[in-house]
Amino acid sequence: MHFSIPETESRSGDSGGSNYVLRKEYGANVLPAFPPKKLFTLTPAEVEQRREQLEKYMQAVRQDPLLGGSETFNSFLRRAQQETQQVPTEEVSLEVLLSNGQKVLVTILTSDQTEDVLEAVAAKLDLPDDLIGYFSLFLVREQEDGAFSFVRKLQEFELPYVSVTSLRSQEYKIVLRKSYWDSAYDDDVMENRVGLNLLYAQTVSDIEHGWILVTKEQHRQLKSLQEKVSKKEFLRLAQTLRHYGYLRFEPCVADFPEKGCPVVVSAGNSELSLQLRLPGQQLREGSFRVTRMRCWRVTSSVPLPSGSTSSPGRGRGEVRLELAFEYLMSKDRLQWVTITSPQAIMMSICLQSMVDELMVKKSGGSIRKMLRRRAGGTLRRSDSQQAVKSPPLLDSPDATRESMVKLSSKLSAVSLRGISSPSPDTSTSDVHGNYAFEGIGDEDL
Repeated sequence: MHFSIPETESRSGDSGGSNYVLRKEYGANVLPAFPPKKLFTLTPAEVEQRREQLEKYMQAVRQDPLLGGSETFNSFLRRAQQETQQVPTEEVSLEVLLSNGQKVLVTILTSDQTEDVLEAVAAKLDLPDDLIGYFSLFLVREQEDGAFSFVRKLQEFELPYVSVTSLRSQEYKIVLRKSYWDSAYDDDVMENRVGLNLLYAQTVSDIEHGWILVTKEQHRQLKSLQEKVSKKEFLRLAQTLRHYGYLRFEPCVADFPEKGCPVVVSAGNSELSLQLRLPGQQLREGSFRVTRMRCWRVTSSVPLPSGSTSSPGRGRGEVRLELAFEYLMSKDRLQWVTITSPQAIMMSICLQSMVDELMVKKSGGSIRKMLRRRAGGTLRRSDSQQAVKSPPLLDSPDATRESMVKLSSKLSAVSLRGISSPSPDTSTSDVHGNYAFEGIGDEDL
């Protein structure tokens, strides 16, 4: 991306110094445009506007590994978050949820970044240091049925306490969930009692909410293993089920296989899955492998003009986000597919993390790692540790859930509508190239 930080930001002492250092280190054309700061006290409406701008800025930066890994840049963002919300550095209690709804209360500083909070949660649960990197914290919105709608993965430079409290709504929570996609890494986690319990609780929750697709017979087998408290065997069976370990997004719209088609998108196992129903047809599924995506981009439309209908509770029109990816339909045919969703950025981040994981595996590396602790940082071990509670037995399978069939044995046989060519003002640097893209033959489709 080719943007620059406005000079208005350099008017305020420390931020101005950081701005100068960042410009010197990366160049003015590398940094995304930073939300400008005003000299005077902000009104509540201006604070909320700046919070939204800062949130979008952080999500954009997340997709640039060079900036995301810079401690200078991360420090700059940490200060910006505190300054925007006018939050002093002090000790507070923060509630983090597990996938089964269990609450874990940790004592942190308001200035603690994501890794600090993740370490505190791990210490509270007695999760070993070498397994912390297998888990992440996510900002979610709790729905009426208890399921979580994922807003975003909390970034390394983010301040979780500030992020969740600035939203000023009880429906927003922070949740601990595994952060990898390849179920082969489950073996590392299941070696440890706490890791096993976390995976087990997450899997039971995903089945209960319909994220993992289960037949009646599979459901019976899973419940039998639960009754025997055979957690590892339960997970082994769950690993064979469709959509195990996937993240599921809220219903949205795609141009696959026709324009304006309502879909439910799930991400996992190196693919995006689209569940859909065409008029008069059975529930179907189409899968897009990440290794066949040449590139992708996230774009936003112009906000609705004044006087137009907007979402309830909002005083201005919503920005419409779209994720578009160029997909290899057959050996010599690439086609654009687009998904319109408020969670488009989160989908893009999922794609990038799947590609990163594939490249690590291809190079023979491992995702097992110790967290990088900041200079002078200390891990505050909890005085009292907390066990992961075992979830209740699975409920009876939902009789209203339909079986699903593949949309097509070959995506090349499906007619998809492409999106329009990029507009002249769309920079090619907004497109994320895919290092895991592979050329394939028709026989592989």
